[in-house]
Amino acid sequence: MSPEPTTSKGSAASPAPAAAGEGGRAAATIRYLDRADMGETFADSITGLIFDGQTLRIEFGVTRFDDVKPNTPITGRRYPACRLVLPPAAAVDLINRMQQIAAALTQAGVVKAAPRPGAEAAKAG
Repeated sequence: MSPEPTTSKGSAASPAPAAAGEGGRAAATIRYLDRADMGETFADSITGLIFDGQTLRIEFGVTRFDDVKPNTPITGRRYPACRLVLPPAAAVDLINRMQQIAAALTQAGVVKAAPRPGAEAAKAG
């Protein structure tokens, strides 16, 4: 649980836009209120990802290793840790934000941009 306030999630300083209501009413202003007591979930893998046309479903997993014994292979199990279901608008928001994070990590040199398929053929020709 992070004690720091999170202001990038649509706080009073930057309200999250909402769709206009019926009858041409002005859009609602939504304030983000942090819940410091909310539990957090740790995951070390994504075990499932599916979009069924209505929702994006992501299942996160956590790996637990068995006791290591000499001269035996390492074994373990993967358990589901969390299932997250998002409507299309939230899925698009997640994709956009992950692309921003990927660009920042690439710019910082933490990850390298993967070459696009066909990029080598375009350079050679």
